Parts: sequence; structure tokens; C-alpha cells
Amino acid sequence: MIIVSEECVSSILSEEDGFSAVEAVFAAMARGDAYNFPVIREAIGYADALYGFKSGFDKAGLSLGLKSGGYWPGNAEKGVPNHQSTVFLFEPDTGRLSAIVGGNYLTAIRTAAASSVSIKHLARPDSKVLGMIGAGHQSHFQVRAAVKQGSFEHVVAWNLHTEMLAALEKTVTGLGLTFEAVEREELGARADVIITITSCDEPLLMKEWIKPGTHLACMGTDTKGKMEVDPALVAAATVFTDEVAQSVSIGEAQHAVSQGLLAENAITPVGAVINGAQVGRVSQDQITLFDGTGVGLQDLAVATAVAKKAEEQGLAQSASL
Repeated sequence: MIIVSEECVSSILSEEDGFSAVEAVFAAMARGDAYNFPVIREAIGYADALYGFKSGFDKAGLSLGLKSGGYWPGNAEKGVPNHQSTVFLFEPDTGRLSAIVGGNYLTAIRTAAASSVSIKHLARPDSKVLGMIGAGHQSHFQVRAAVKQGSFEHVVAWNLHTEMLAALEKTVTGLGLTFEAVEREELGARADVIITITSCDEPLLMKEWIKPGTHLACMGTDTKGKMEVDPALVAAATVFTDEVAQSVSIGEAQHAVSQGLLAENAITPVGAVINGAQVGRVSQDQITLFDGTGVGLQDLAVATAVAKKAEEQGLAQSASL
């Protein structure tokens, strides 16, 4: 068994590693070669924390395991990331524990990879303006991953706490793009691609604000009751997701489906587009929306890739039980 520390993961795991692993596992899911097990996610009744497990098996990539972790909203005051997680990998042939991998940086990379996969396969190739709703820790990963998949020149951003936008501006300008803080209505009118990455429970973007041809990657809704965009906007878009079952139960589509605005069978797994089994964008005016709920197989795929990389580079720690 090997241990890949959080420090090791953050030093060797790149956006490209995350993108390749997530794109491949989405494709495997759509082919039926990989599947997620039911998610366990509960409020523990202490420290306002949510805690749970995501797990699955990828027969194509030979990734078997689980991610254990959750969200502690008070951690920021202690100088610790709010999201805490660890990935456990097992040998598919024997069931033996093969690796323990730090999951915090990995989670940030795999979440950004999912939205960037959707941008590659669903956004207009001529997209120039990237819109960011949310300016927290994850937003920096989202921007860095997104700009690798398009020809973006400018970022327009909004955050409830405006003082957080300065740090995001520094990241954006460091990538060679220009930055502008705007109100949400203006963001919707100007952005070609919009990433939402908040923990909100009410709509931050309304249908009438979004221009034709926009691609939205909704990445913050991963729990029942959460919401980032107007259900009418979800219903008006062509919707794609990582996993349909999660999309309709805990993802951004949950509200449009429960209100009868969107049928479950109208939602397409993005892996089917990657495989060429389903079409993605069909017109310049089409609004596309990726509902990124976050599946365990994303974590396992990226953890498997980084564990292999750490072992090859002699950076993994050997251990025994």
C-alpha cells in the first residue's frame, strides 16, 4: 500500500492530469464501463458539518474505491479549507487497499476538470468572455482550467462578498486575461460561458438575463435544496450532466424536474457526447447547461492517476496495515 500526501498531490497533480482522467471516466460511465455507488451525505449534527462517502468502480480504468469527507463551514476561521476529504483506492482483483490519497487539492482539480470538459465539448469555439459567479477558493481552479479549453480574453465576475473579487482578479490577470467586476444581469448579457461555483440555495441567474448561445457550467449544487440558477433557465437550456440520477436528485436540475419544467429523459450524460453517441451543441444560438453534481468516479480516476504518478516518481510513501 502507498500513501500520497496532500502536499505530494498538490505538487504533482496538474490541470491536464485532471482533465484527462475526468474526460475518460465520463466516457466510461456513458459506455456502461463505470458506475457510481449510492452517495451517503449527512449533516452530522456537530460543527454544522456535512459528511459522507462517494464510491464506485471503473472497469476500464481499473479504479475501485471511495472518497470520504465533507464540508465544515467554520474551517475558514481556523485557517483550514472548508472542504476536507481523503480517497481510498483498492485493488480490483483482490479487494486489498492499495493507496490512500489526500483529497483536498484533488477535489478542487477534479471539479474544475469537469466544467472544463463541458466547455470543450459544449461551448461555442469562438467564446471570448468567461463569466464567473462565485469568487471563493474553487473559483481560482475553475478559471485556470477553463482558459485551457477556449480562446477566452476577458472575465466578468460577480460575488456576494465583493471584497473576495480582488484575489480572483489577480488570478485572472496572471493568466493574461482582463478582469471586470459586474452585476449579475450584465454578466449574463456579456458572457459566452458562465461558471457558477457557490453554495447558494436560491437562483443567482435568471433566464431572461442569459443571451443566446451561452454555455453554463453549474458546479455548486450537489445537495438536495441547493440552487444556483433559475429553474426556468434550466428548462430552457439543453441540459447535460455527469450522472443523470444525481442531476435530478441533488444537482441543479432537481428543481426544474420537481416542478415539471424538465423531463429526466431530456438530460444527456456528457460522456455520451464525448463518445460521439449523442450530439452536443447543434447551433450557435443554443443555450447549453452542464449540471456538475460531482461523482465519486471523478475522484477515483484522478486519485488513480496521481497515485501512479507519485509511485513512478518515487514520491509515494510505502506503508502496511
